[in-house]
Amino acid sequence: MAIVLLSIVLVTVVALLAAVGAGKLARMDGATYPAAPPRAATTFAAVPTLATTTAAALATVRT
Repeated sequence: MAIVLLSIVLVTVVALLAAVGAGKLARMDGATYPAAPPRAATTFAAVPTLATTTAAALATVRT
């Protein structure tokens, strides 16, 4: 149970860091303040999706 909770926290932290980075890069690329948060939100949503897909693939290979 502890491993599952630590994994969830780790994925959330990585997603937040990636979202902040995407927002910063969007601003450096010349995006306006209203245009940057959707880019960050897309990145935030993509990280857990990628983690879930990877975990499912690894679970399939493991069994």
